[in-house]
Amino acid sequence: MVQILGLVLLSFFVISVLLVPFINILYKIKFQRQKQKTRDIFEVRTPIFDKLHAHKIGTPVGGGALIIFVVTILYLLAINLIPTLGIERTAIYPYKKEVQILIFTFLSFGLLGAYDDLRKTFGFKKTKFWGLRFRYKFLAQWILATLIAAMLFWQLGIDIVNVRFFDVVNLGYFYIPFAAFVIVAFANAVNVSDGLDGLASGLLVICLVAFLIMSSSILDTTLSTFIGLWIGALIAFCYFNIWPARIWLGDVGALSFGATLAVSGLLLGKPIALAIIGGMFVVEISSSLLQLLSKKLRGRKIFEVAPVHLWLQLKGWPEAKIVSRFWLAQVMLAVLGLWLSFF
Repeated sequence: MVQILGLVLLSFFVISVLLVPFINILYKIKFQRQKQKTRDIFEVRTPIFDKLHAHKIGTPVGGGALIIFVVTILYLLAINLIPTLGIERTAIYPYKKEVQILIFTFLSFGLLGAYDDLRKTFGFKKTKFWGLRFRYKFLAQWILATLIAAMLFWQLGIDIVNVRFFDVVNLGYFYIPFAAFVIVAFANAVNVSDGLDGLASGLLVICLVAFLIMSSSILDTTLSTFIGLWIGALIAFCYFNIWPARIWLGDVGALSFGATLAVSGLLLGKPIALAIIGGMFVVEISSSLLQLLSKKLRGRKIFEVAPVHLWLQLKGWPEAKIVSRFWLAQVMLAVLGLWLSFF
């Protein structure tokens, strides 16, 4: 555990050194949030969102790309140097396959998110080739998630769900669509939550600290090494992402981190704990989903605006208050999830 904490400090230091020059580069290439009339997935205008977030125009996006790059490089170096660092390499699964799945998820969903960031920032959506509709991007998420779920099932042999008080449930082949759903759900949940300064990144740190405790308790150094590096990078990023934000994760970070958070929970064999520990992400995506379904099926809204953090903002809550209270709620949900996991 001491060595893992050292890796947290290492990734924190590296991101801290690189982030300011990276922000300057983003300004230079104008990779910033653009003034635009946003629309939901049904191509309906969202003027309330535009009004509440008008002051964020010009803030650089794509901070997740730096985190993905640094964590991937450090992880590949660390996982091969673990024996020389005095860490006994222990894992539940074949460590090379576990590494492949983590890195593939991290990078593939990151690339999908990078496409969206490029499209929004540089106006590629105006052209026929780049202007893919939401349904096709959603399909791409499902294709990637199904492939990752199949890797978990076939390469690592995971087909169970540990449900507290109901023992272990063996899903067999149904594990693949179940795991794919979890991955897609959390990828979009983190993406939806990345709307207020420091919200998504802070919630992620809290979730990952809980996962680090869980992975360390089962001596899975392959996963705990990755999570430790990821935590350090996110804490450094949070310094520049809290209100008023100097940089955003962007879709490149939000989609990647959400999907990888889900995979981490699946590797631990506790997706129910994932839903509790990541409870605020569940609240965020659920409020958006209910709103969209209501608009589609009933022709009217449930909330004035969604997700819930935007609704609170509309009600007059200061942005910093919403974020800090969401963090506190996430801390208690993480404690509850850990308690149920070890109960």
